[in-house]
Order: sequence, then structure tokens, then C-alpha cells
Amino acid sequence: MSSPLVVFDLDGTLIDSRQDLADSTNDVLESYGAAALPVDLVSSFVGEGARVLVERALAAAGLNAHEPDALERFRVSYDRRLLNHTRPYDGIREVVTSAADLARLAVLTNKPESPTRRLLDAFDLSKFFSAVIGGDARFARKPDPSGLRFLMHEAGASEKTALMVGDSMIDIHTARNARVRVLVAMYGFGKMRGELQLRGDELLAERPSDLSGFIAGALSAADH
Repeated sequence: MSSPLVVFDLDGTLIDSRQDLADSTNDVLESYGAAALPVDLVSSFVGEGARVLVERALAAAGLNAHEPDALERFRVSYDRRLLNHTRPYDGIREVVTSAADLARLAVLTNKPESPTRRLLDAFDLSKFFSAVIGGDARFARKPDPSGLRFLMHEAGASEKTALMVGDSMIDIHTARNARVRVLVAMYGFGKMRGELQLRGDELLAERPSDLSGFIAGALSAADH
């Protein structure tokens, strides 16, 4: 019998990291003499890893998108700012606490593993997750399904008993590519940047507190 598994995205799903990501990105832009970009615009660049974020921001600021040391400047700044403003969304601790009673939990993110683990440790969330896969792991980044499929294999979960929880089209495509159900965090970055293209079979949580009911319902349905 397959075991239940719930796999969470990080930024825009478990935590609101917009301000620290924007401040770190704007540090880079200002170091090249460019003006800072609005937080919402920088947030629209998040989701495909730090390199893509930095390249998009440089281009938006009218700079060379492939400045050779821009990524390292970002990493240094973000390492310093990681916990300045970033916090779990309201109610997330209760969500993962209740979900951990029902299924094995994991994190699958395109953020590198080191800052991911620092954030989970800082908010005392690490103990809820049996596995954490970052964007610098041996697997291709989301929306490639290899990381998700590995987590499913390790947990003994099937396409029917696994659930992906995320806020972006990257997460939705990851779930679709692995043929598992997806619960969309509508409060996250994806809806804000107007990218969501839904086909009607997704579960939609308008608030973080809504996640628990959808997770319990999805896992219960998988038992039948």
C-alpha cells in the first residue's frame, strides 16, 4: 500500500520572503549604479533560482543580464539579509503540524539548500520535514519532476497518494509532470504576478489557513 506524502514549495508557499529577496536584488543593482526596482516586480522574477532572478532584474534595470559577478554579489547580500523580514505566513506552523500527523512531509524548492535549511531551522520547522531538496541538488530544478519523483520513491508514495503544494506555475507544472495532484497557494507570489493558468482540476487555497482542510481532504480521497 502506498504511503501519503505532501511536498511543499518554500518561497510564496511556506514563507513570505519578498522583502529580503527584493532588498538583496536591489543591493546588486545599486552596486552597478542602477535604480532599485519595486518589490512586486522583483517578486515576479522569483521561482526559477537565484541566477534567473538576478538576470531578470539586471535586464529590467537596463543592465547587462550576464554581469559576471552579479550572482555572487546577490548571494553575499542575501546571506546577510536572509532573516531580516522573512517570516512564515500566518498559520503555516499549524498547517505543517496537522499535515505531519497525516503524511510524510518534504520541501522541494529551487532555492539553494543551505539558505532553505537555515530558514526552516530559524522558524523551527525543520523537524516536520523528512527531506529537503534545494535547487542546487543533484536533480534538475522544478518543473522537472525528478526531485518530486525521488521524494515519492523515498516515501513509498504513489501518484495517487502524493500531493504537491506550491504557489506558481512552476509548482503546477512539476505536479503535472509527475502526475500528482496540486494544491495552489493562491496567497503566494504566483497569483500576485498574474501567471496562474489553471485548468480546473487544481485545489485552490486562498489563505494559508485553508491549506489544512485541502490537505486532509486530498489525503482522505486518496485512501478510497
